[in-house]
Amino acid sequence: MASTSLIGVSIAIICFLILHRFLFKKPLYQFLIINWPVLGMIPGLFLVLHRIYDFTVELLESTELTFPFKGPWFAGMDMLLTADPANIYYLVNSNFSNFVKGSNFKEIFDAFEDALLTKDSLAWKNLRKASQAMINHQGFQRLSLTTTRSKVKDGLVPLFNHIAREGTTVDLQDVFWRFTFDTTLVTVTGCDDPRSLSIEMPVIESAKALDTIVEGIVYRHVKPRFLWKLQSWVGVGIEKKMIEAGAIFDRVCAKYISARREEIKRSQGINNGESEHLLTSHIKLDTTKYQLMDPINDKFLRDNVFALLLAGRDTTASALTWFFSFLSENPLVVTRIRQEIDTILPRSSSGHERPSCDAMEYLNKLVYLQAALCETMRLCPPVPLERLSPVESDVLPSGHKVEANSNILVFIYGVGRMRAVWGEDASEFKPERWISETGELRHVPAFKFLAFNAGPRICLGKQIAMIQMKIVAVEILQNYDIKVAKGQKFEPDTSLILRMKHGFKVTINKRCSF
Repeated sequence: MASTSLIGVSIAIICFLILHRFLFKKPLYQFLIINWPVLGMIPGLFLVLHRIYDFTVELLESTELTFPFKGPWFAGMDMLLTADPANIYYLVNSNFSNFVKGSNFKEIFDAFEDALLTKDSLAWKNLRKASQAMINHQGFQRLSLTTTRSKVKDGLVPLFNHIAREGTTVDLQDVFWRFTFDTTLVTVTGCDDPRSLSIEMPVIESAKALDTIVEGIVYRHVKPRFLWKLQSWVGVGIEKKMIEAGAIFDRVCAKYISARREEIKRSQGINNGESEHLLTSHIKLDTTKYQLMDPINDKFLRDNVFALLLAGRDTTASALTWFFSFLSENPLVVTRIRQEIDTILPRSSSGHERPSCDAMEYLNKLVYLQAALCETMRLCPPVPLERLSPVESDVLPSGHKVEANSNILVFIYGVGRMRAVWGEDASEFKPERWISETGELRHVPAFKFLAFNAGPRICLGKQIAMIQMKIVAVEILQNYDIKVAKGQKFEPDTSLILRMKHGFKVTINKRCSF
């Protein structure tokens, strides 16, 4: 009965909002953000859930880039939304020490509570330093490059050729998620290629478990804390699915940890100079050098594997998906990228061979391609939101006061679409905005372009991600034409990672060799 009454009240409020919209001819957002007794601003939110990202862009543009959202009473859902570069610079850089992930964040993301993503203070500083050394190690860099090269040759190309021959439709978003899952799992854990990207397109239980846990974390963001905590304790709904998925991931990850420990034991600490994956690097952490680390604890290792898989798989796959969606709407950009590839990677006199598309000296020269990738991530950043909490009460450059332990949401998706930040053409896809008069890539401050975060927490895998995306993009654009299936709508889904709500259905044709 209570839920029926609440639905009735919500419907009445929505009808009231619509009536006022047409009677008084005022902007819709003014009525959607009314702070109702008990319910806060939740009722108005119902009307825009289907386009929540774009609505929030409109809202922030109309409220000087920062807006205080009020949730239901006692639900702990109040937060300050901001897309103001001055605020962002203050939050993530100049006053970084006062703005942390916080205890609420750690509770919501308890699936990897011992990973870098959730750490603060000294624990974050030490793990960050260790992670940076691991990722920048030449052995890991080499492993990442060879793994990507191998996956393109043995996974992506055979699948694309098969789809082209059969004339069938494929979900390109799913393809990229599988591609990055395989490459990330190999480079993080050292396991054999799981071959989720293959003609058979099999279901991999650890990948499915990862998706389920991420889905549950999203729901925790929009539910009162007491409700999802109760569901977790009782074991019902999505919380029950998360527990089951966590057990699957624990079991799979335990095998990887055990195998790597055995390898280290057999090698007796001998460094043979071979490429080293991240799980082994974590197990071998020098705790005298990196304090507060616990490499003998399987949970510490498991949580870091989980976080690294999520970061390596989802973000790159998201960027590639949106990149090819923008290319499908901008054929002139495709032509210019291909012209750049033909200039930098010319065919031999026989007309059939090119230098290796993943040779670093060539990839670094593909300026327009990188500009197009940056423009993609400006408009569709893989991580659309960043959540922070002040240790002590503070006042932001915009004049908004934030209390200790309150919630601040940096709306990364909105920053790239604000006309106040990027100009009147902010909503247009224009790679040229990234290129200087001298033809070089233009530097843009990180607090204005937040696809890789900014300040001390800037993404450690930025360079690796850019290399991987370039390799994949060059291979596809050189050899294939991508045609979008009719009726496709490019809409973002509400998740931790900016996925396409309805997938990305395409057909593939092989290009003629000249």
